[in-house]
Amino acid sequence: MNELENSWTITWNENAGDTYLYGSEIRFIAQDDVEFRNALMPAGTVIKVWYSMVNYQAGRIEPSLPIIDGEGSYHVSLKIDTDVPQGIFLRFVFHGKNGEEAGSRVMDEPEMDLKCPLKAYSYEAQLICAGAHAFHFHSFTITETGRQ
Repeated sequence: MNELENSWTITWNENAGDTYLYGSEIRFIAQDDVEFRNALMPAGTVIKVWYSMVNYQAGRIEPSLPIIDGEGSYHVSLKIDTDVPQGIFLRFVFHGKNGEEAGSRVMDEPEMDLKCPLKAYSYEAQLICAGAHAFHFHSFTITETGRQ
């Protein structure tokens, strides 16, 4: 994760327990290029999850998403090559202070404007299968566009 003037680029840089492995072939080609193949993966399957807040002792992973708040506006862009057009979605799930879901947004285009709920305490980004069986994931970028 790199920070450059309120812009963060998130890559797939580990293969932890938050990755769908059943029948999957995953190749880490470069820091910004992960090849994923699974011919039997059903639509709606969460392939990979990135978190803004984690329990390090339980998962031995660090947060991979920046801290964002409900007062800011953000622009998200996804760089991915799929075998099926719009075959992969990116879903943002926001959680309240006690872990309850506070809302979600689904990104089904390469770019989207994002504003999280005011009561969001943490969030996660989920890469979801929408019919694709093979793809090259490069990165997604979250850019702060202003405060309202």
